[in-house]
Amino acid sequence: MPSHAARLGAPLDPASTVLLTVECQRGVVGPDSALPELAEVARRSGALANVARLVAAAHDAGVQVLHAIAERRPDGRGASHNARLFKAAERLPVQQLAGSTAVRVADPIPVTEDDLVVRRLHGLSPIAGTEVDALLRNLGCRTLVVTGVSANVAVPNAVFDAVNLGYTAVVPADAIAGVPAEYTPAMVRNTLALVATITTTQEVLAGWRPLRGGR
Repeated sequence: MPSHAARLGAPLDPASTVLLTVECQRGVVGPDSALPELAEVARRSGALANVARLVAAAHDAGVQVLHAIAERRPDGRGASHNARLFKAAERLPVQQLAGSTAVRVADPIPVTEDDLVVRRLHGLSPIAGTEVDALLRNLGCRTLVVTGVSANVAVPNAVFDAVNLGYTAVVPADAIAGVPAEYTPAMVRNTLALVATITTTQEVLAGWRPLRGGR
């Protein structure tokens, strides 16, 4: 197995790397989640805590952080209706309504004024059909580190979209979560590993540590 330096050294350059958090919002992974099973797995597995560690390290290392949030208008205007997932979401007791606490970035993930937040009203992907690609190109991004939820839908969508758009995708496998818990490692091994660099939170932190004064 190659060392983290061999696998991640060049892609972790802060000047060309962006850290993406996917749907790490209170209404998804918070204590009052619309999807309590997913929220529990994200917390119990340590994935949410690892996202928080990566975001904090990115802030210290000068790596741009971008939070992708899924939300809907109270009247549902512009929302997608062409899949069972969307119809089920409409019936959930907690709605991801624009402007509500449900669509704020969840604790313990730190957010600074330098972070970018992109909100979408439709679709399954945090990239396709949003302004994320334009922002990444304007930032000079070549490598996208993808974290968050869920490993069932939004995370693989983000990885595939990033690769299709020409970015190098890096996935810290212990900083994503899906349901059931055992699905995530199988999906990473059999799907994401074919198109992305699979790594760990610790390896990414080690790559950024020299840029953080050795902390």
